[in-house]
Amino acid sequence: MFIKDLKDCEEFIAGDNTILRELLHPDKADLKLRYSLAYAVVKPGLTSQPHMLKSSEVYYILEGEGMMYIDNEKAKVRPGQAVYIPPHSKQYIKNIGNVDLKFLCIVDPAWRVEDEVVL
Repeated sequence: MFIKDLKDCEEFIAGDNTILRELLHPDKADLKLRYSLAYAVVKPGLTSQPHMLKSSEVYYILEGEGMMYIDNEKAKVRPGQAVYIPPHSKQYIKNIGNVDLKFLCIVDPAWRVEDEVVL
């Protein structure tokens, strides 16, 4: 059995300027996974940097309110919603609320630095 506690994950600033904690990644533990799972935070009034991934990604919104931008579309997002981001899509998210915007990021296949372009 493998259990990882969020408080035990190192916090860092990702290339897109989100505050990130990586929970699961096949390269960082002996896990038979295709995907990676991270916990992200965007502070009130801030926006992640526009970026593109070679992989598909899903955001699952936990807390706060955001405006999600994917290519030429935008939509308001809130807790309980999942957002699918197709591979090679320009994406970013803005915190439009008064509290931290918190969400999970699932990247499949697993996130790799060489698969991301920050615009």
